[in-house]
Amino acid sequence: MKLALGPVLYYWPRDTMMAFYDAVAASPVDIVYLGETVCSRRHELRLPDWLALAAMLADAGKEVVLSTQALLESGSDLTNLRKLTCNGRFAVEANDIGAVHCLDGSLPFVAGPHLNLYNEDSVALMAQLGARRWVMPLEMGRAALATMQQSRPTGLETEVFAYGRMPLAFSARCFTARHRNLGKDDCQFSCMAHPDGLELRTRDADTFLILNGTQIQSHLVYNLLGEMAVMASMGVDVLRISPQAQHTDAVVALFDRARRRELETAQAQAALAPLMPAAACDGYWHGKPGMAFDKREAA
Repeated sequence: MKLALGPVLYYWPRDTMMAFYDAVAASPVDIVYLGETVCSRRHELRLPDWLALAAMLADAGKEVVLSTQALLESGSDLTNLRKLTCNGRFAVEANDIGAVHCLDGSLPFVAGPHLNLYNEDSVALMAQLGARRWVMPLEMGRAALATMQQSRPTGLETEVFAYGRMPLAFSARCFTARHRNLGKDDCQFSCMAHPDGLELRTRDADTFLILNGTQIQSHLVYNLLGEMAVMASMGVDVLRISPQAQHTDAVVALFDRARRRELETAQAQAALAPLMPAAACDGYWHGKPGMAFDKREAA
């Protein structure tokens, strides 16, 4: 199986992003997704910067995919989408059906996790429109994926979100700005103060969700490291790791050692635990509430 590094979901300073991708170039990941998928107001990097990073990573031997924004809200968002889908060189991850239509067969694309592909017909349609890979929706479990794999179109790869805080929902409202009593159009780029998102607790002070601008994430970290052998037997082609502010390189290295069978599952899970920004979960994979974690798999 190949390892993919998903797009950075948070708002990091430009220098931080550049240093991060310099390190990624020397990492064992096979595929790198680049681009702003959450909020168009995040302007530390613009399309020419993303294209320059894409060229650098491609020269380092990585497969590069440019990810589109998941929620388009304005004419300028649509303009940026058209520019990205017309880049002429790099594949695109379509996170909105509008991106699929903009591509119109001009470039191979990845059907992203936000397209809600929950049945065989929808996946087959994406393949007919030019998709070369599809990403399983985060809420889909192992049993449903096994069914989908049985009728997967020839030549279409399957990718699974295997590690990271799960992007659960998007809104036209910026939750991080609202937390500071700021309007969305005067957010003062509040997201940059929270490199792993802003923690949201319940009234009983229990951890619950992560606010990331217009995006809601799980507080717990989705972790399918212990399921690598199962996914390989199911014919999964790619495992996605979602970047975090610290230790992404070490997380990637552990997944790489596990796929090479240099570490037993229990050893890899024990080494991964202190690297995570919060506790693990894998409930959706097992057909349970998303916050659950099957400790038998971690043993």
